[in-house]
Amino acid sequence: MKYSKKKLFSVALTVIIVLGFLLPQQIMNPVSGADRKSYHPKSFWYYPWGKSGTHKGVDIFAKEGTAVGSATGGWVIYTGELKMGGNVVLVLGPKWRLHYYAHLQRIDANIFSWARQAEQIGTVGTTGNAKGKPAHLHYSIVTLIPYPWRIDSAPQGWKKMFYLNPIEFLNP
Repeated sequence: MKYSKKKLFSVALTVIIVLGFLLPQQIMNPVSGADRKSYHPKSFWYYPWGKSGTHKGVDIFAKEGTAVGSATGGWVIYTGELKMGGNVVLVLGPKWRLHYYAHLQRIDANIFSWARQAEQIGTVGTTGNAKGKPAHLHYSIVTLIPYPWRIDSAPQGWKKMFYLNPIEFLNP
């Protein structure tokens, strides 16, 4: 039986999407030597929070230049500089989740490469809107597949369908 290129592409894409959900996800603290004392346990979805309104991640404090490793294995899909995040790395990991690392002093990851879990992708810094503040890594986890049941009445609560609380993964 002969299949069209369109049908083969459709099947391949479906397999890739399903495999993304089936990949096991293990998440580690991305900042070398950091523990529960390195961040505030209630900083996720803290309001008010500067220009972004609501804090959609966790700030993990460490000495400037401390190694930042990939919290999970995945594809590095962006490295560069953003206005608020400064030097950032974006890794697409299992379950179609984006792992966002911001305020890096230095970026060590290469775009479109595979980052193994714990592989150094940068160092803790004060870039972007962290300039003049204590050195830290801003770490967020964003899902590409919305979870509408997470929406609530908090400020920007509708955005909760896209953001997962990274602290829940750092403190299993």
